[in-house]
Amino acid sequence: MKELLLHSCCAPCSSAIIEWMLANDIRPVIFYCNPNIYPEQEYIIRKNEITRYAAQLGLEIIDDDYNHEAWRQYIAGRLCPQGIDMETQPERGGRCLECFRYRLTRSAQKCKELGHAEFTTTLASSRWKSLDQINEAGTWAAEHVGGVTFWNRNWRKGGLQERRNQLLKENNFYNQLYCGCEFSMR
Repeated sequence: MKELLLHSCCAPCSSAIIEWMLANDIRPVIFYCNPNIYPEQEYIIRKNEITRYAAQLGLEIIDDDYNHEAWRQYIAGRLCPQGIDMETQPERGGRCLECFRYRLTRSAQKCKELGHAEFTTTLASSRWKSLDQINEAGTWAAEHVGGVTFWNRNWRKGGLQERRNQLLKENNFYNQLYCGCEFSMR
């Protein structure tokens, strides 16, 4: 069975992808790296849901440290010197691209640390996210870290969105109503 690192944003977005992977001889190591989520209580709720699902399936889950301030500084450091205010960026704007780069770089680093060759992300399942931005960020992260490959699969196809909705109900997952950061709450 092939192993890879799966960056997970939440249980609802991860469930159908994990189910598909297991059915296709892929055993993911789940990496929960989401310092963008605000407030911390929201982070904990989402982390507990994916941890519960991983335990139900007997999968390993690794929780990255929650450091929202480091995430904010990273984003501001890339947008604000150019005069771009991170707070006013629209969804799918520059802030989102930098957020994906941050989380997927940490995922690439963890992938390499674990000795896996490949990683992917459940972010690519959300219709609210730009697939182009996610693929750009994942490819950039893999090149930046070196020695790992980003699998840029489109997780929105093949009935996975419908299956996601079924699994959400079957597992009674908490389903958030915003991306995660304070800027997406509006």
